[in-house]
Amino acid sequence: MYKKISNLPGICLIALMLSAGSLKAQKIVKPNVIAYYTGQGESVIDSFPIEKISHLIYSFGHLKGDSLNITAAKDSALISKMVGMKKRNPNLKVMIAMGGWGACASCSEVFSRDEGRKTFVKTTKALLDFFKADGIDIDWEYPAVSGYPGHRYTTDDKHNFTLLIKELRNKLGKKAEISFAAGGTKNCIDSCFEWDQVMPLVNRVNVMSYDLVSGYATQSGHHSPLYSTPQQTLSADYAVKTLTGLGVPAQKIALGAAFYARIFENTSDANHGLYQPTKFLNGIGYKDFNKQFSTENGYTYYWDETAKAPYYYNPQTRYFVTFDDPKSVSLKTKYVMDQNLNGIMFWELANDTYSNGLLDVIDKTIKGYK
Repeated sequence: MYKKISNLPGICLIALMLSAGSLKAQKIVKPNVIAYYTGQGESVIDSFPIEKISHLIYSFGHLKGDSLNITAAKDSALISKMVGMKKRNPNLKVMIAMGGWGACASCSEVFSRDEGRKTFVKTTKALLDFFKADGIDIDWEYPAVSGYPGHRYTTDDKHNFTLLIKELRNKLGKKAEISFAAGGTKNCIDSCFEWDQVMPLVNRVNVMSYDLVSGYATQSGHHSPLYSTPQQTLSADYAVKTLTGLGVPAQKIALGAAFYARIFENTSDANHGLYQPTKFLNGIGYKDFNKQFSTENGYTYYWDETAKAPYYYNPQTRYFVTFDDPKSVSLKTKYVMDQNLNGIMFWELANDTYSNGLLDVIDKTIKGYK
């Protein structure tokens, strides 16, 4: 009798451990993997591992008058082909993005009017129905703050964006996917959106936690770091913590990864080019990294352990290169799962390699997560 009683605490402890393990396993939700896709260049959509993507977003439809418009026949063909990828991946959601950098000159004016919003939503629904697509992503860069040089913005944009999202949800229905892109900067997070009103209506916000060192920067830095550093506040982690602090549910935040590099020309080669006076040169897709940033071409690879971000530097040309790579993308994916975020999104699929690329890194990280 004594033996049996003495074993009870051990049995209970084992049961509790098994129960806790079961609960932990239940909490691990597979994150969404969200790919923007322009279809430019030589990339062919069916050459990519579409099975590893949950959301495929055509980029971009634009405003024509008050209507959402797909400009050319080749773009319509591409959207149809993207929707056709559901034969390979039945769970795939295909969305149409509106806007993009430099393509929202009339957004502020159109969405300031009730009739403008209604016409946009009506034409959006017609296009989604025509293509049998699943939803809309609004990429207005940016409501209420300065974006592309010369584009109109007013403080009223912030509320008008809310009215637009309300109209979209009302007309598209509960099943439609609605998302929007938001800059990962303090300015955009603080001033662009009425978070408490917008987030209950959308499936997610796609946080552009890249381009955090912009093309107008005068000092080099990481454009897509996971964590902040003493020299650079903006980061993916900064954006997530700021948003959740404002009441945005973690389960509705998709974190951005960059499938491209930004190249800057420095005036100093101190600190391997990091945090030095600079000017932006251009960008380059991940698929061309090995050819462009080789040791033969004078580049040396560095890793910032604080930011969890890689960079290249070429002391001869003083070119500083900031980007995401397999190591940083894997860490971002783990972060998404650790923080129970909605998913990881990236710009853009056409920059990846057809196999053994960054999308494969995301997929392997998700499957290997413990």
